[in-house]
Amino acid sequence: MHDAAARAGRGAGPWPALALTFNAFVWGVSWWPFRQLEAQGLHPLWATVLIYALAVLLITLWRPRAWADLARTRSLWILVAAAGTTNATFNWGVTIGDVVRVVLLFYLMPLWAVLLARVLLREALTPMALLRVAMALAGAAVVLQPAEGGIGLPVPRTLAEWLGVIGGFSFALNNVMLRREAHRPEAARALAMFLGGALVAGVVAAGLAAAGTAPWPPAPAVPWLAGALGLAVFFVLGNVALQYGAARLPANVTAVVMISEVLFASVSAVALGAGHLSPSLVAGGLLIVGASLLAARG
Repeated sequence: MHDAAARAGRGAGPWPALALTFNAFVWGVSWWPFRQLEAQGLHPLWATVLIYALAVLLITLWRPRAWADLARTRSLWILVAAAGTTNATFNWGVTIGDVVRVVLLFYLMPLWAVLLARVLLREALTPMALLRVAMALAGAAVVLQPAEGGIGLPVPRTLAEWLGVIGGFSFALNNVMLRREAHRPEAARALAMFLGGALVAGVVAAGLAAAGTAPWPPAPAVPWLAGALGLAVFFVLGNVALQYGAARLPANVTAVVMISEVLFASVSAVALGAGHLSPSLVAGGLLIVGASLLAARG
């Protein structure tokens, strides 16, 4: 399968890699439009609901049978929960916290992937897998040191940092479940992921709003409606680009290109004042990204 993908990729020229880079760019800079929507009164969780509800509508129009496949496949509902938690936590975290720290904690995914693959897929703990775990843990310990300096326990200290860690874990679970359910119809898996994005974000947003700790969606207005629609279009285009590129390149190449999301997020955040780089953060980030690159190589 990898050989076929490589041959298809060579025949398509640079476009598959460019498509994957575009998808990484969309995710890497998505924090900015989410913050603009929040400034207009739309909480990032409600924005996530709108974006993924539109995607669910498009999939329903494209493959209405996907609903029946999802309804009778219990294991796909784990994917619903994992994908939904991934999107809700990531979008919320990069909106309210230091973008660089949140994205790096999100990319602890190789650590969680090794552990989840062991439990769910019965994969062996190889020396290379243990090396990735050690690198990711070391990187997390450095990133989670107090930003103001000093030494402390390497644990999340803010809501945004917790969201980054939880998002990385659920992203790893999402990827492991995609591998385990690879034999399911593609449309059913896509529906599960997008439906999760709308459901989980919607449930959490409604709960927070009912408790008075987050606002309900504002009254309809052209600026935030247009912004949400535009962001939804970019996410859909990014997903199409991901499907195009991933189908034409080997999985390890796809993973390496997708790590460029960290670069896009970091550069844009630092340039626009939504994140900062310190020597310790760079060192921790290199360890985490290194673990991801080893995972891609494997």
